[in-house]
Amino acid sequence: MRDLTTGKPGKAILLFTLPILIGCILQLTYSLADTRIVGSLLGDTALAAVGATTSLATMIIGFLQGITNGFAVIIARFYGAKDEQGMRRAVAGALTIACIISIGMTIIVVVFLKPILHVLHIGEDIFSMSYSYISVIFFGMTIAMLYNLCAAMLRAIGDSITPLIFLGMSVVLNIFGDILCIRVLALGVRGAAIATVCAQLFATIACLIFIKKRYAILWVKKNDFRFTSKLVRDLLSCGLSMGFMGCLVNLGSVALQTGINTLGNDIIVAHTAARKLTELYMMAFGVLGTTMATYSGQNFGAGEISRVKEGVRAALKMMFIWCVLVLICTYTITPVLVRLVTGTSQETVISNACAYLKFDTLLYWVTAIIVVLRNTMQGIGDHTTPIISSSIECVGKIILVKLLVAPFGYWGIIVAEPITWVFMVIPLIVQYWRNPILKSVS
Repeated sequence: MRDLTTGKPGKAILLFTLPILIGCILQLTYSLADTRIVGSLLGDTALAAVGATTSLATMIIGFLQGITNGFAVIIARFYGAKDEQGMRRAVAGALTIACIISIGMTIIVVVFLKPILHVLHIGEDIFSMSYSYISVIFFGMTIAMLYNLCAAMLRAIGDSITPLIFLGMSVVLNIFGDILCIRVLALGVRGAAIATVCAQLFATIACLIFIKKRYAILWVKKNDFRFTSKLVRDLLSCGLSMGFMGCLVNLGSVALQTGINTLGNDIIVAHTAARKLTELYMMAFGVLGTTMATYSGQNFGAGEISRVKEGVRAALKMMFIWCVLVLICTYTITPVLVRLVTGTSQETVISNACAYLKFDTLLYWVTAIIVVLRNTMQGIGDHTTPIISSSIECVGKIILVKLLVAPFGYWGIIVAEPITWVFMVIPLIVQYWRNPILKSVS
């Protein structure tokens, strides 16, 4: 366990962030390996079928992950305040709400999945494969949410290393599972999805066993399920806020995907490769965002508001350094990375993926500010401003897809995201300086 309310803020944030970053690298390594395995063993059509549903899966799974991260903020506040009984009741409430939401979401999504895929304009040539893949992913939704909740609980009390260990095991299992299900069992794209769900199930069980044996402070008993209505409101407020924040962002990405899916399989594959590399480049943003939610939550619970502001400054410095490194990488080795990710040699795919990355990475510094500020605000109890900012992104992408894709093709997609970033950062900056909690300290 790591107490983020003591020590130098920059050092505390960095030490907490590194294991999470390594974990994200492992997860992305699997994602890239999965893309390469599907592309190499099943061809570009199968890769397009998986890529065409990626934004939908990211949106829904991301919504559930956002909820668990929100729950973790509440748990972190109790931990920062040294209230162990309150923390266990928060864990019990989080488990209960997580199961109810994930099961309900699974039923709704699976029932309406085919109409949703039609809305995404998925072509008839890849529709059956897309449905085969994504339906399995969504059936495993509750497993994914429970794993994310376990990892979030551990991070809430300052343990960012244990989730890394179990994630590493899961990634290795996932890669071997892909090869087994696709090459040996010949299950096609469905096999890749089955391997993913099985690996997540392993990680979930391993995390629960570890928590029971190592962290009695998090292991709930029957009496802990007697949580108050105020606690439920706090969990739902923070959880749904962070869930909808991520969902709105990803809903905008789904809107982009609907436009992409009308541009042909080559563009779908190019964008799939570009987004995989974008995930790599933006990994540091997501990791520091997760850290800042936990960091600000613990310090808010402990009443250390000045440390919250110091932490924001330290996190932004780290982000800007990363942005410079990303730009250097983008303008030197991107074609090599695209070939590595997709296994393709088609110049159309490579050139479009490179164009997307070279343009968008120029404004990554705006995204860095967005991620740090909105997660910090969630940690100190401002759940409204991040939602407003994310709503701007969602609406902006939907409008820009309608306006730009028809006349400009893929370039309409390329410019849509940076334009929305500029608009969505404005309310975050304004409210950060106006927030009464943060203004109470110099």
